[in-house]
This record gives sequence, C-alpha cells and structure tokens, in this order.
Amino acid sequence: MVKVLGLGDNVCDVYLHTGTMYPGGQAVNFAVYAGQLGAQADFMGVFGGDAVARHVQSTLDEKGVGRSHCRSYPGENGFARVTLVEGDRVFMGSNRGGVLQEHPIYLEQADLDYIAGFDLVHTTNNGFVDSLLPQLSQLPPFVSYDFSYRWNEEDRVERVCPYIDFAFLSCSGLDDVQTQDLCRRLHEKGCGVVTATRGSKGATVFDGSRFYEQRPHLVEPVDTMGAGDSFATAMLISLLQALEQEGRNAWSWESFRANALPQALDKAAAFSARNCLVHGAFGCGVPVPEELRPRMYEGIQ
Repeated sequence: MVKVLGLGDNVCDVYLHTGTMYPGGQAVNFAVYAGQLGAQADFMGVFGGDAVARHVQSTLDEKGVGRSHCRSYPGENGFARVTLVEGDRVFMGSNRGGVLQEHPIYLEQADLDYIAGFDLVHTTNNGFVDSLLPQLSQLPPFVSYDFSYRWNEEDRVERVCPYIDFAFLSCSGLDDVQTQDLCRRLHEKGCGVVTATRGSKGATVFDGSRFYEQRPHLVEPVDTMGAGDSFATAMLISLLQALEQEGRNAWSWESFRANALPQALDKAAAFSARNCLVHGAFGCGVPVPEELRPRMYEGIQ
C-alpha cells in the first residue's frame, strides 16, 4: 500500500455566512484525500490548545489519518475566515497559522526515521517548512510542494525548487504561453515535475521532456474549497500506485511517464470535480463555538 505524509499546516476554515467551521489546511487536506483514495496517510504538524485544534484532531482520528509525530502548544490553532460567492470560496483573512508561527515544525532523528518510511511527503507554502526541505530531500520519499499563488516569489522559488520532485502552482491568471514558460522556469531551477492548475482552463504539466494538458471535469460547484489540493493528491496517489506496480526506478523512464501522467491527470480532474460537490474541504463542519465567535468575527462588518 502507498504510504504518504502531509507535513505542515492545519486550520479550521470558518464560514462566516453560516457560522460553521470545517477542518482543513493544505497538508491536512492532502492526508485526508489520500486516505479516501486508498493510501495509508499521516499528518505531521503543530496544533494549538483550543476547540479549533480539537476539532481537526478528532476529524483526523475519525478519518484514520495518523498523527503520532504532531506537537501541541498552548494558544490559538490556525484558522481562516471564508465566505462563498456563487460556489467559489473567498478568503477574508486568517491568524496566519496560529501557534505554528511561533513554534514551527522541527525534525529530530526520530522524526527523520519516521518520515523515511513514506513513499512521498507533501508540504506547502503555508507550512513554515521551507528550511526543512534540504533534510527531506536526503530521505527516500519523493517530496512534493504546493506553491499555491506564491510561485512569483523568486526567493521562495530559489530555496525550494532544488529540493523537490513535484511542484504545484495556482495560475488561473496566466495564458497558455505564460503557463508553459513558468513550468519550464521552475523545472530549470531543479524541480522534477511542475503542475500548473488554472481552474476552468484545466492543468498543464511539464516533466522536463514534454507538456501534458488536462481539461477539467466540469460540474456546478457547491464549494471549491480544496479543489487544488484534491487535484494534486489524486494525481500523486495515482502516480505512486503505478510506481508500486513497476518499481520506483520506472519514474526515470519517459515511456512510463508518458503513460502514467495522462491517467493520473484524468483521475485528478475527476476527483477534484467530485470534491467541489462537498461543503468545506471534505465536510465535517460543526458550529463555531460561542466562546470563539468574537475572535472569529473580529473586524468583520
């Protein structure tokens, strides 16, 4: 069975218009989606000591996502304020990760030994883990990194790309030529496979040899929260499952990638479309606790 680790952020997405909070965060979303797709998935990150943290923790336990190497500190867990406009999620601010800012993830030898047992580690621009990438790149698992919209930060590109095997970019504002140029640039900086998602325009992938295109599976969305995360997860899990059959060395074969990448992209588009029919990143919403409402709605008119 494929084994993967989501490393980094966890939050509750607070839907201001309904007073409901949903567990999420890119690394948590990855782990939950991977489990839904048949992988053994763990999450490693930092929790606060409040009701937000407890809801994320209990949801991970319910979903069968391991969290044995997580750490907890007193203080606020990460949260983000969200509303919906015609099914599209609109972010209204956050507490920037809560305790994760002051207590970023660090890796002891026991953590490194633990991580070495996975097939892939997925992390993100919101996880405060960029400084750990050189260590992670020395371990057996593939390393995947979601830049989201922060691929235009040149210093981030320079410090991240040499250490990752897969990059994911959100590029809805770029045309075809700009997207391909961006993919080439990140590949030249050291990243193995670059995937640029562009919403209704689909996705573009560059593996250093050729480009692959994937059109979206169009649905009438209920909520687009987690659409990019679900696409990335399904693509990665499909590739890892194919490698499980052929052996990891097959990744270096252009013929393997030419067969596996289109299949992975189509599965990713289908899974992402289905995910847009669920409220929150993957459901599991609960009412915002009364004691947290003043903080959650602070400064909101």
